[in-house]
Formats: sequence, structure tokens, C-alpha cells
Amino acid sequence: MNNFLGEIIGYLSGACTMLAFLPQAIKSITTKNVSGLSLSMYVIYCMGLVFWILYGVYLHSFQIMLFNSITLIFNVAILYLIIKSSLKHKKK
Repeated sequence: MNNFLGEIIGYLSGACTMLAFLPQAIKSITTKNVSGLSLSMYVIYCMGLVFWILYGVYLHSFQIMLFNSITLIFNVAILYLIIKSSLKHKKK
């Protein structure tokens, strides 16, 4: 595979992975309803994204760093809402 094709595949795969979480992020932020979302899944996923970013730094891979950073932002926003909702329900 030539380098250009590999770069294109890297950008397309990163964009698809990142965009996959955008609808959930938009829905969670606008409705503030995260009752059906798993706290442990989002914690583990965010940790995985951090490791992917570190791996991208290690490889000097802009695509890995870029798309996983954007995906991490979406997921941290959702994780924040899940934690906030969880704490709110525990006070009741």
C-alpha cells in the first residue's frame, strides 16, 4: 500500500470513529438525559482514548492524535453528564 493511500485510510477511519460518537454527544448535551448510559463504559473508553493519543504521540501519527483527541472531548462531555446525573440522583 502506498503512503498516500494509507494516510487517506487513516483519516477516513479516524473521522468515522469520531463521528460515531457525535450524535450521542449532541443528544446527551441537549437533553441532559444520560439515564441509559453506562458510567463504567465511558470511563474505560476515555482511558482507552488517552492511551490511543499517547500511542499516536509515540508514533508521531497526527491522525491518531487528532481524531482520538476530538473523540475524547465528546466522551468527556458525556462522562461529565453521567457523573453529574449520578450524583444528583444519589442526593435524592
